[in-house]
Amino acid sequence: MAKATRESFGDALVKVGADPRHVVLDGDLMKSNMTYLFKEEYPDRFVECGIAESNMVGVAAGLALSGKVAWASSFACFLAGRLETIRMSVGYNEANVRLAGTHAGIGIGDDGASRMALEDVAAMRALPNMAVIQPCDDVETQQAVEYLANGHEGPAYLRLTRQKV
Repeated sequence: MAKATRESFGDALVKVGADPRHVVLDGDLMKSNMTYLFKEEYPDRFVECGIAESNMVGVAAGLALSGKVAWASSFACFLAGRLETIRMSVGYNEANVRLAGTHAGIGIGDDGASRMALEDVAAMRALPNMAVIQPCDDVETQQAVEYLANGHEGPAYLRLTRQKV
């Protein structure tokens, strides 16, 4: 059965969360981004930042620069809209932050046009030191999260879907 990559992301976060270096930050969308699954397992390493994505990115960068692997998640359009903060705090510092942008592209259904991230890939690719990964399905998402957890150093943007693929 098809599964949205955001759902796979939530499942994969729980698995990598067994390593205490991993922390998850969320922009008041934990039910949509599936980060609530991590919160249920590891509540002491989950930070709800509210509707304040620039602040979330800054906190994630600070955690990463002090030795953590920070996963900051919000809708892709909200992350792309914080490009200056990502560039300065994450990109230039080569901070070990994983930005997980969900609801990417035009296939987001009821969330509407204002939530469509269309420029996010171009924006993230323009940043220094930023890896961009868009898995196509459940298996690739699980593997991408595993790679970002254990095989990649530095900033990364993980682009995820709302719709089941």
